[in-house]
Amino acid sequence: MPTRLESLPLIDHHCHGVLGADLDRGAFEERLTEARDGQAPGVSVFDSQLGFALRRWCPPVLDLEPHADPDTYLERRAALGAAEVNRRFLEAAGLQALYVDTGHTPQAMLGPEELGRLARADAREIVRLERLAEETAADGVGAADFASEIRERLSARGAVGAKSIAAYRAGLELGGERPSGTEVAAAAGRLMRAARPRVDDEVLHRFLIWCAVDAGLPVQFHVGYGDADTDLRRGDPLLLTGLLRAIAPTGVPIVLLHNYPFHRNAGYLAQVFPNVHVDVSLATHGVGQRASTVIAELLELAPFGKVLYASDAFALAELYYLGSALFRRGLASLLEDGVREGAWTYADAGRAARLITSANARRVYGT
Repeated sequence: MPTRLESLPLIDHHCHGVLGADLDRGAFEERLTEARDGQAPGVSVFDSQLGFALRRWCPPVLDLEPHADPDTYLERRAALGAAEVNRRFLEAAGLQALYVDTGHTPQAMLGPEELGRLARADAREIVRLERLAEETAADGVGAADFASEIRERLSARGAVGAKSIAAYRAGLELGGERPSGTEVAAAAGRLMRAARPRVDDEVLHRFLIWCAVDAGLPVQFHVGYGDADTDLRRGDPLLLTGLLRAIAPTGVPIVLLHNYPFHRNAGYLAQVFPNVHVDVSLATHGVGQRASTVIAELLELAPFGKVLYASDAFALAELYYLGSALFRRGLASLLEDGVREGAWTYADAGRAARLITSANARRVYGT
């Protein structure tokens, strides 16, 4: 099974841009963690599950032996240069397509077109709803015209899906009701009066989500694990239950991203709501050698036809490759164990692998 799974192309349905510049050790380590303020003196991110996984799997892509020490690895990375490093890792990830969230670019990064070229894969955009609203507000659109302008811009974007980061701003306990036009105009007015527009109003989050649903776009939700800007207590996907009930009759796909440490809760939601789908992106490489355990826990309840692959790679091309390598190994381990124990046949395992690696994403996003 591992050999066959290695040959199956992946659709990375949620990822980000990568940096085109060379990085020193400090800058590199900063991008291996969700911490905002770095690590304590004397503490290295290389001494973590992610750090050890990177040292195990990434050095051979740069012509080094597995487990190369950090300084040797970073010296080789610098000698090759960012352009070559990005090309090698994106190509080695074995992607058929990648759907790129373009909403978080704190500095210049390679966008969908360039990522697709390096990966030799189809690349599409995922539009971040909150950024779309903030850009609209900054452009001086009147509060009365805000709703119609958002709908027009969303339609014109041509994105394959939309993403909400309500978990970061208002929490996931969102009501299921569509906000009224009066409520949206009032919230838009408050947004426009802010010195720096930032969507953190529950009304606007709901409005944006319903705009995406009405446009027939699959809606991604950040869930669980993330940087220090989020309150993890408000990131449990079970808090979305009321909104999920309201959206379910539309049939528009909802995709719960990341989910750790709530991945079992997410698996339950994927089982009971016909339009809910899940992944363990970010967690896959974040937990390193434990990736197989997290994948198995997600699949305790989540139907195999509801699970997608994503890397949530950001800034470092290594994360594209590492996410794919650890996911392939973790899924292969689960499927092999099932065949060996008689839980399913070899043919069943192959079909499940094809669903999870690409077929589910094609169905959800209509690509």
